Amino acid sequence: MPDDVKPNRPGSAPARDGRRTRWEKHRAERRAEFVEAAMRVLADVGPDFGIEQVALEAGVTKPVLYRHFSDKADLVEAMGERATEILLDRLIPAMNSEEAPRPRIRKSIDAFFATLEDYPNLYWVLARHTPIDGSGPDVVREDKEIIATALSALLGDYLRAFGLDSGPAEPWSYGLVGCVQNTAEWWLDRRSMSRESVTEYLTVLVWAAIDGFAREHGVVIDPNVPLEINKVVQLRSGGERGQAPRHGDGRAGGRAGPTVSTDRAVRSPER
Repeated sequence: MPDDVKPNRPGSAPARDGRRTRWEKHRAERRAEFVEAAMRVLADVGPDFGIEQVALEAGVTKPVLYRHFSDKADLVEAMGERATEILLDRLIPAMNSEEAPRPRIRKSIDAFFATLEDYPNLYWVLARHTPIDGSGPDVVREDKEIIATALSALLGDYLRAFGLDSGPAEPWSYGLVGCVQNTAEWWLDRRSMSRESVTEYLTVLVWAAIDGFAREHGVVIDPNVPLEINKVVQLRSGGERGQAPRHGDGRAGGRAGPTVSTDRAVRSPER
């Protein structure tokens, strides 16, 4: 063995092959490019798009595309992962806004509606996509779980901050998420009113529920004044789809998606 080549020490892990790392990065980048091409085709053609159209849009042949995706269902699953990224990139900053309660609610609802308005065909293809063997992810359901879990953590922290029972946080969160999603599907299908109008109607409904509960327990919250205690949600990339995230206190959440935790920040509100 040449003097300048040292063998691995006993029990040490072999050095990672740099070429393999570069190849994996290249494959991930190519997959991302093909997903973006598929989303462009989907926006133009609709849910019945074909693999051939995606390959043409990406400037490759079908065999090249099949090196990265086993079939159309695999491609749709990757598109679902991208859709989740887009939604959370818009929704979580809105949920964490330091604005007053009612504007914060409005901004969060509008972020969801804006995403559906920008990607209507993507939402429909994911909502109607069912894996053939039943083993693949249901992206829409999993996204509901992620959002409801985040909202539950947020509401629970606020209820405790006001000295109230945090028990209702989880059922409220699932109820609110279901209400907003069902209304959004109705709106996406009908388009009988503007996005601004339906967002405002839902904002009124959500705030009325929160305000009513708070007043029933002797707590009065000004909907147009920022709260001094600003609770925020952080989504950390803690696992792949199908793995259970953990709440900030380490309890298993039993839901698919990123880890959800809340941080407490005390700020002086602008009055």
